[in-house]
Amino acid sequence: MSVAIVAMLAGALGAHGFAGGAPLRTRVARARTPHTVVVRMEAPDWIGAAAHSEACKDPPTVLNAEQIMAILPHRYPFLLVDKVVEFEPGKRCVAMKKVTANEEFFIGHFPNRPIMPGVLQVEAMAQVGGLVALQPPISNAGGGKGDFFFAGVDGIKWRRPVVPGDTLTMEMELKTFKERFGIVKMVGKAYVDGKIALEGEFTFALVKAKE
Repeated sequence: MSVAIVAMLAGALGAHGFAGGAPLRTRVARARTPHTVVVRMEAPDWIGAAAHSEACKDPPTVLNAEQIMAILPHRYPFLLVDKVVEFEPGKRCVAMKKVTANEEFFIGHFPNRPIMPGVLQVEAMAQVGGLVALQPPISNAGGGKGDFFFAGVDGIKWRRPVVPGDTLTMEMELKTFKERFGIVKMVGKAYVDGKIALEGEFTFALVKAKE
């Protein structure tokens, strides 16, 4: 085998070889035969569960699942917000959705390549917007009283697929609220591992609860 071919093999193994979820290191050493090289695979340093858990820990919870359900009318399997990690009343909200392999929509979307449907990503972001709109000072009653409907979306762009194991971290920010007409406009972005997955502008119709 030529030096060039074996070197290419070493590069491929270095890019795609994995052990325990971490890439294998490769060491290329020239053998005594002039036109061959020896590729040795070296396992990476073991990190361990505690270090991975520390690196992946969530920020402190502001609203948990029970508190979210006290505000939003959605329930399983259509409640798409797990926790709120940052909240500014009447202005903006950051929330998380942990996407697991057990989501019902993965049964058909798609059986051999599970991807979270784009429309459900938009719906999840709308629910984050609802957490802002259905509480004071936007909603007069708060606590999930009142109705919140989609009125339009604009400029929606998907930047990457969302798959099982991802955590979709979403931020919705209120831009305008026309109280007389109950029209709420927001902008939102969603991220996976710090990289943007979805962004767009949202318009909602808010029907306040009767006092």
